[in-house]
Amino acid sequence: MVTIENYECSYENKWCPGCGNFSILASMKDSFVRLDIPPEKLLIISGIGQAAKTPHFLKCNLFHSLHGRALAIATGAKMANHDLTIVVNSGDGDCYGEGGNHFMNAIRRNVDLTLLVHNNKVYGLTAGQASPTSDMGMVTKVQRHGVVMEPFNSLAVALSLGIGFVARGFSGNEAQLSKLIQAGMKFKGFVLIDILQPCVSFNQINTFGWYKKRVYDLQEEGYTPDDFQKAISLSFQWGDRIPTGIIYRKESPSFTEKIGMVKDGPLVDRKYDHGKLQELLSSL
Repeated sequence: MVTIENYECSYENKWCPGCGNFSILASMKDSFVRLDIPPEKLLIISGIGQAAKTPHFLKCNLFHSLHGRALAIATGAKMANHDLTIVVNSGDGDCYGEGGNHFMNAIRRNVDLTLLVHNNKVYGLTAGQASPTSDMGMVTKVQRHGVVMEPFNSLAVALSLGIGFVARGFSGNEAQLSKLIQAGMKFKGFVLIDILQPCVSFNQINTFGWYKKRVYDLQEEGYTPDDFQKAISLSFQWGDRIPTGIIYRKESPSFTEKIGMVKDGPLVDRKYDHGKLQELLSSL
């Protein structure tokens, strides 16, 4: 039986006290244990940023990639070994900014993985510049006169591209977030869980208290996530009431299920002719 201790490591954590990343990390550990996933069967991939440090504090397979490139690496890993459980940790800037094109195409491919976006609505690692999700008018050291662009609506974009599972969590509700992660990891296909995560150092607008007054749980209100039009409407709901929970869920064949070469088993288990490979490489 898998326990929390199986995922514990000794690396020192340098997140700011009160950072929402701590709760996300705790919810991840709880999810892995409840799903009884051994560390050697799990691969966590990240990009660059405070959110991307998450795999460092878990004892399992990990790959820390380039800024915005986590989903590209994850796609390759899933192609090579589609029996591996893959979770991607990314920040709102890392995923929706630098990695925006990879984000959209991973959804279109329906790669079977779970993407956890730590959305603190600011670039936390580089000291507080506006991110793609920062609110209009937010003043930072760089945006001295306030942000002038509408925030990127990742949920609406994901739904418009045909995503099969989209949810929103809140780092202040670990129990709900753990359930969302578990549901996402059980789902066959691409999963986006956008996690509202207060940044105590650089975002004094979207604070823990600000969210606590506004977030509500869709599933507690009896919502069933099978109506696309309702999901679209909820993806635009922001302000006095902010929905959390599973917003939409609909299964369809995943990327590797549509590719004949990997249907019979993972590529990593295939034998190959070394001579023919060298011959091919020499001809390029």
